[in-house]
Amino acid sequence: MKPELIALARASLLLASAPEPVARAVLAEAHVRHFDRGATIFLQGERARAIYIVAEGWVKLYRIAPNGTEAVVGAFTKGASFGEAVAFRDDTYPVAAEAVTDCTLIRIEADSFLRQIRDNPEVAISILSATFAHLHALVGQIEALKAQTGAQRVAEFLLELADCEAGACEVTLPYDKVLIAGRLGMKPESLSRAFARLKEQGVTIRQNLAQIDDVAVLRTYVEEDPALAWAR
Repeated sequence: MKPELIALARASLLLASAPEPVARAVLAEAHVRHFDRGATIFLQGERARAIYIVAEGWVKLYRIAPNGTEAVVGAFTKGASFGEAVAFRDDTYPVAAEAVTDCTLIRIEADSFLRQIRDNPEVAISILSATFAHLHALVGQIEALKAQTGAQRVAEFLLELADCEAGACEVTLPYDKVLIAGRLGMKPESLSRAFARLKEQGVTIRQNLAQIDDVAVLRTYVEEDPALAWAR
């Protein structure tokens, strides 16, 4: 594995708190996998054998309801991990995973990590950290659906992707806008209206790029009373 991929994996929530020897041993057995856009990574109900860290591109996790409707549970990009909890329980994946863009993933076999946990119980802390982060993200999604306007949810999504703390910032979006809409509990047409509304907050969308004039202005908009946001 290339040094830059090892560094990225080492910085992920899954391995950030793991001792260096443990992380080195786990990554020594990891594999780099490439998926074309639209490719299935795993299916809902499939036995969970591995954990993944996104090295490049976008991945979506989704469930198919009995009526055939797709519900996007999560969208992950560079540096994020997924599949931890069920892989360590030798359970089945409760969701399916699909490459939204051409992507590169680091696949870590669950058995490899479990061996390290048996030998080094403190490694379990890294699993708890990653699992808590996913739970916190789901709670945040529920809160946003109940307490924010559509435009505020889109603005918060952009801030999550931004790597700037202040000033102007450019954010790369997934090519599939349907993914963003599904992730935020919106319809595609509602997403388009939200993007239009965010022009007043200094956000310009060009294809898969979002230009934010001022991160602080957008953050203030996200945190304001939804009643005021609707009134604009």
